[in-house]
Amino acid sequence: MGNVTVIGAQWGDEGKGKIVDWLASRADMVVRFQGGHNAGHTLVVGNQTYKLSLLPSGIVRGTPSIIGNGVVLDPWALKAEVERLAEQGVEVTPQVLRIAETCPLILPIHRDLDGLREDASGAGKIGTTRRGIGPAYEDKVGRRAIRVCDLAHLGELGPLLDRLCAHHDALRAGFGEPPVDRERLLHDLSEIADFVLPFAGPVWRDLEEARGRGRRILFEGAQGVLLDVDHGTYPFVTSSNTVAGTTGSGSGMGPSAAGFVLGIVKAYTTRVGSGPFPTELEDEAGERLASAATNSAPSPRASAAAAGSTRCWCGRAAQSAASPALP
Repeated sequence: MGNVTVIGAQWGDEGKGKIVDWLASRADMVVRFQGGHNAGHTLVVGNQTYKLSLLPSGIVRGTPSIIGNGVVLDPWALKAEVERLAEQGVEVTPQVLRIAETCPLILPIHRDLDGLREDASGAGKIGTTRRGIGPAYEDKVGRRAIRVCDLAHLGELGPLLDRLCAHHDALRAGFGEPPVDRERLLHDLSEIADFVLPFAGPVWRDLEEARGRGRRILFEGAQGVLLDVDHGTYPFVTSSNTVAGTTGSGSGMGPSAAGFVLGIVKAYTTRVGSGPFPTELEDEAGERLASAATNSAPSPRASAAAAGSTRCWCGRAAQSAASPALP
């Protein structure tokens, strides 16, 4: 096979992980190119169940895996996920996992801000995961992000920290919170740096070399196209571009990197959080469908379409007493 990109064609939770796991056994590399640890992929291999949020799904089978520059990286979440896999017998080493040195980091202050804004938004809540993904992308675009490569030079971050703290201190003051504790932040980063840095490098070079040798590269999308920040149900979307066109910019490869694009759908849709949702089932059937689809919290919302319909996400609702078919 040539390059393949797997994306969700709905609001996520379409079962992409299962498809990526199957394709990963045939690929030479698996690449995450957007999002953060707000993805949720459950893989069942033999009698083992693996739950991944940040690591590419290929890691479970030992397929060389890459976290591209389009991802925002929580280094503490990365460490926890690697340790959890180690307990299940999967060793994640720098020979198997590579992380783009230009990945922006998700910091504790991003998680703080995410929660503070959600709590203050009232009826305007987006329904974020409160994991700091949105604020981390904001700092990336605002040119004040601390990136993976900066972990090797923490003693030289003074000017960058000035810009970062000037922004966050003003926001925190508005919520009645104290300023950023710069010393605590630097201490936390220094503690995690030794874990992250061995995985870091110019992954665009690795990918370019792989393509030059005819290697098969599998791009693993997170969330779904209806959560794309430009093309989704804005503002109830994620903070990154989830469409296949992001593979190039999110990995450092060219615009032709995506190869064959495989969009994953299921016969009904679910979504987590707020926002418009067609033919929603707010009854026991909807709860059962949502639970079966994700098998995890927080509780998603369920929408069903007639079996065989080509308009699954906005088609007719499944027949039930509580949810009659819509015209």
